[in-house]
Amino acid sequence: MRSLLFVPGDSARKLEKGFTAGADVVIVDLEDSVAAANKVAARATAAGFISSQMRQTGSIVYVRVNDLSTGLTDDDLAALVPAKPDGIMLPKSNSGQDVQQLAAKLRVHEAESGLPDGGIKILPIITETAAGVLAAASYAGASARLAGLTWGAEDLSAAIGARTARDENGRYTDVFRLARTLTILAAGAAEVAAIDTVFPDFRDMAAFEKECREAERDGFTGKMAIHPAQVPIINAAFTPSAEAVERSRAIVEAFAAAGNPGVVGINGKMYDRPHLRLAERLLARAKASGTSA
Repeated sequence: MRSLLFVPGDSARKLEKGFTAGADVVIVDLEDSVAAANKVAARATAAGFISSQMRQTGSIVYVRVNDLSTGLTDDDLAALVPAKPDGIMLPKSNSGQDVQQLAAKLRVHEAESGLPDGGIKILPIITETAAGVLAAASYAGASARLAGLTWGAEDLSAAIGARTARDENGRYTDVFRLARTLTILAAGAAEVAAIDTVFPDFRDMAAFEKECREAERDGFTGKMAIHPAQVPIINAAFTPSAEAVERSRAIVEAFAAAGNPGVVGINGKMYDRPHLRLAERLLARAKASGTSA
């Protein structure tokens, strides 16, 4: 999952555009982008569109449901699980227990729809509440459905009363850097993908590209998008280069040829087991993106 594009679930026109944007994942949104009065109609529009168009797109399809505290989650699942989405995005997740609660609900809806048990994955947004940030470590081992972890700044701003998430230079302030960092660490502990949050100013492509590069550098493997124009930039930033793939393959092959020792030498430079693990991770990403030979 490199690029994850949000598309409002109540607009057939935007859904059609989103499904052809080239994103690895299309997130059909029933939460923030849909007004309260339009929730019921959005479920019907989204379910119909996914059922008719999902197998004609190369994208994985997730649905962002309304969070567990709203009382709307069950209705969202009842309407959308029969459309067979690949996954559910859970907003305002407060801990691994919320993922477990959603997993239990999904098991019931899968059974009622005649779908395989455990087939629908879960991607929680783990930093939209103060409690969620403080419980980042609780996702390890929470559910086999867990596909990754991601974070958000806007809802956290409202939750803690921060006037802004960024300083005058466009950098995240300390609280939000902490939330970002904890997401990477929590994803590493849970051995799932770490997905970076959205960049709201879709017109500032230079700043967006820089943020993508920094996210990839720090360990994120993908980023969410709010506009189709952001998708190619995300895909480019999170696709390993040919040089990186070649270097990683050389490290893996050197360890294998030497009988998997603690350290190997390649062209006068020493590589140890952490280098091997990093190379293996990069090759896995390259394979997933279709760029490895």
